[in-house]
Amino acid sequence: MPAWLKHYRRDLLAGDIGAGIIVALMLIPQGMAYAIVAGLPPVAGLYASILPAVAYAMFGSSMVQSIGPAAITALMVASALAGLAPAGSALYATLAAQLALMAGAVLFLSGLFRLGFLSSFLSRPVMSGFTTGAALLIAEGQLAPLLGVDSLASVTPAGSPGAAIGLGSLLALWLAKTSLARLLAKAGMRRSWADIAARLAPVFVLGVAAAAVVYLGWAGGAVRTVGSVPAGLPDIALVTSADHWRALLTPSLLIAFMIFLTSQSAAQSLAQRRGERIDTNSELLGLGAANLATAVSGGFVVSGSISRSAVNYDAGANTPLASVFSAGLLLLALVAPTGWLSFLPMPALAATIIVAVMGMIDLVTLKQAWGYDRGDAGALLATMAGVLLLGVEAGVVVGVVLSLATLLWRSSRPHIAVIGKIPGSEHFRNVQRHQVETLPGVLLLRIDAGLFFGNIDAVIDRLNKLLGERQQRGETMRHVVLVMSGVNLVDMTGLYALNELNNSLKQQGITLNLSEVTGPVMDRLQRSGLLRHKLSGEVYLSTAQAFRELAALTSATPSAT
Repeated sequence: MPAWLKHYRRDLLAGDIGAGIIVALMLIPQGMAYAIVAGLPPVAGLYASILPAVAYAMFGSSMVQSIGPAAITALMVASALAGLAPAGSALYATLAAQLALMAGAVLFLSGLFRLGFLSSFLSRPVMSGFTTGAALLIAEGQLAPLLGVDSLASVTPAGSPGAAIGLGSLLALWLAKTSLARLLAKAGMRRSWADIAARLAPVFVLGVAAAAVVYLGWAGGAVRTVGSVPAGLPDIALVTSADHWRALLTPSLLIAFMIFLTSQSAAQSLAQRRGERIDTNSELLGLGAANLATAVSGGFVVSGSISRSAVNYDAGANTPLASVFSAGLLLLALVAPTGWLSFLPMPALAATIIVAVMGMIDLVTLKQAWGYDRGDAGALLATMAGVLLLGVEAGVVVGVVLSLATLLWRSSRPHIAVIGKIPGSEHFRNVQRHQVETLPGVLLLRIDAGLFFGNIDAVIDRLNKLLGERQQRGETMRHVVLVMSGVNLVDMTGLYALNELNNSLKQQGITLNLSEVTGPVMDRLQRSGLLRHKLSGEVYLSTAQAFRELAALTSATPSAT
């Protein structure tokens, strides 16, 4: 039994029931819309919102995460299956479930093997670039349905009833998204409830659009509608295609990775607001169980949704029981007659999708990255371009590669500072930023990174360059002190380089000294023998001690720099 259920209190029930009702209302249009994005019948979105929510509640660690269909993963499903089967066919539905099965297995096994650290392999700017590119792709794909046509080439200047429904719904949803909450708050509604009402606007807009289609006699003729939605529960069965396991392997890995990243982002942001802790490995188990559940219940890939989870939180959810209530209400909606769902117009659903994904376009992060770090801004734009030009799957690969490449590039160029003593203190600072005292013939060099195969050459080159510059000025160098307070790692390549540096300096009559060596690094260096037998200088507890003793040893007077 999950801990939240074992310790459940009666006073939490009202909030969970209220949130469950509100999220269920939100899931009906969202689930159906994202099923369309994935190339599946709209009812598949409802199927994907029932058992997965229950499965996540049993394993996940977030108290308010809402699990179900999501825009990005729906687009990735469509991209992965585009060349394997016709959209809407029985084989397509089988492959969508098989894709969820494989992604769920990857996530669940990753949780068992405690691979939660993988969430750090995509930086925030790169993730922003991916979601922005995916949002633009989804919106572009919904333009023709929005106008009630099969392709943009068939749009007529006079327009059509479908275009009227689509554009009218788009305008209403946009106004609701940008202004409704503010207007309701001005009218006296509590701000939290005003926000929830604005998020539920798609339910009311779809209802009005469906009523208009029926009243004007456009259903099934002038305006394309959802059509027949089968009543009853989905069959619990696992159907797979033996011929497609290999073709789905790479997409399933990429989709599993994206499920974890997007869901983890939603869970972490809300956990911080609630003062709770998210266990990444439990999240992997919960997301894996949810996708295994959708695979056997007629659904497709599911993940956590930031927007739905925020509504769940704002509506007063206290535990995952709120999501279980939502699943129960959707189940009742399927058991009851579903004829009313058949009149939902496809242009209005397209408008719902476009407005939803427009909120994923993240220009704020791009602006901040451009002002703070052009490298991150370049990675964001490159990832977005990769998604738009190469496709969603390639975009994920581009994002991961850029994140790792950025990390390696920065690690290979560590910050190295020549430091001196702040007069009248025992503090040491960068000579380029502060007025400090230095010792003639002594070079104090602070290294602000671990020493490993990727950056050790840059460190040695910088040190030799500094020594060469001082010698060209006529200064006789006697001592080098490496201040290692910021060094948390020295690998074998770094160790060999330190030995070679020690020998090279010794031949020049210069001693190599170390100061402020961290405990883990000291343990390794002592085992290597460098400190016991080979080091030409000393290991100082502090840089201040090194400064005093070398000043006395050289009889040098500190000079201002």
